Amino acid sequence: MVPLPRDHPGPFPDVMLPKGIRSRIVRGVGDLDMHILEAGFGRECPAILLLHGFPELAWCWRRLMPILASAGYHVIAPDQRGYGRTTPQPGDYLTDLEPYATGNLANDVFNLIAVLDLSSVEAIVGHDAGSIVAGFCALARPGLTRRLVLAASPFAGAPPQGAPLDAPFIFHPVHAELARLNTPRKHYQAYYVGPSANEDMWHSPQGLHSFLRGYFYQKSADWDGNAPHQLSGWSGAELARMPHYYCMPARHDMAEVAAAAMPDARAIAACAWLSEHDLSIAAAEFARTGFQPALNWYRSALVEGMTGRDLIPFQGRRLDIPVAFVAGSADWGPYQAPGLLETMRDRLATRPVSLHVIDGAGHWVHQEQPERFADILFATLNAAG
Repeated sequence: MVPLPRDHPGPFPDVMLPKGIRSRIVRGVGDLDMHILEAGFGRECPAILLLHGFPELAWCWRRLMPILASAGYHVIAPDQRGYGRTTPQPGDYLTDLEPYATGNLANDVFNLIAVLDLSSVEAIVGHDAGSIVAGFCALARPGLTRRLVLAASPFAGAPPQGAPLDAPFIFHPVHAELARLNTPRKHYQAYYVGPSANEDMWHSPQGLHSFLRGYFYQKSADWDGNAPHQLSGWSGAELARMPHYYCMPARHDMAEVAAAAMPDARAIAACAWLSEHDLSIAAAEFARTGFQPALNWYRSALVEGMTGRDLIPFQGRRLDIPVAFVAGSADWGPYQAPGLLETMRDRLATRPVSLHVIDGAGHWVHQEQPERFADILFATLNAAG
């Protein structure tokens, strides 16, 4: 095997990892050398695959993984393309976005499963943007997984048979409506696909560690500004009901949004689900890579429309496996796209998707309440097929 490049960070040292979790680089996952965290390493153990979202990493499953491993599962959490210690990571804004298309991100998962010599997995669990990849994997490869669990961000699935391809989100008229409000706003996804987002966050005035602390805090149940509810439709006035991390003041960047609700020292010390030590590990990863490779996921989907394009071959297809959706009671994620939660519930699978809300959690439900998240996952694994 050809050694890793000399500038490759390699896996995490064992001393950095929670007990029972190991880190390694899996070579030749398509064009990637993929970093994964594992717990419950036995080949005889049924496998569960965990797919993170933005701005997270395999590291962000660290609180859930030992719980699943103790129940007899081989738990696998990769740094997905563009994240962490998975390489290569083209970091340019003007780069080929095809590798970041949803269909290719799913191919990364298929390649990982193959390289690990697995024919299938018991469940794929996806959080945030990872839920889109997880859902796509299940649609594209029936039989790959026996169960699907999505968290925080709904996935509508394949379009109905004969449905036209929607225009990319960046062309949605709601952006002009937001700009015309008395207090002009902009959608966070429109900001993420722009050329300044990476630099604003990576080299934020408060420093990367503090930026991430403020960002994670605002989207958690710890912040008292979250009171999510359904929105009536796709209008600028309705979207402006969401907190600034989803519907931003037009003249502010995300670093300013995170700074505006930064927790005080007492709140940081009381945050049991994200210690300063654990956050420092995530911050060090993004300090090395920046955010642009991860933001290219947004650009491929929202500017180029690649997710919609990649779903066209599966028009009319529904999943014939149990599917669960999990969200924190303080999470706006299920409601940020009006109507999407209901479409997922009724159209993604041949039976209704089971919906679960966990109190005491916000967007980072798998980190904030890992035991309760695991209970829902176990119930889904034991549900009749």
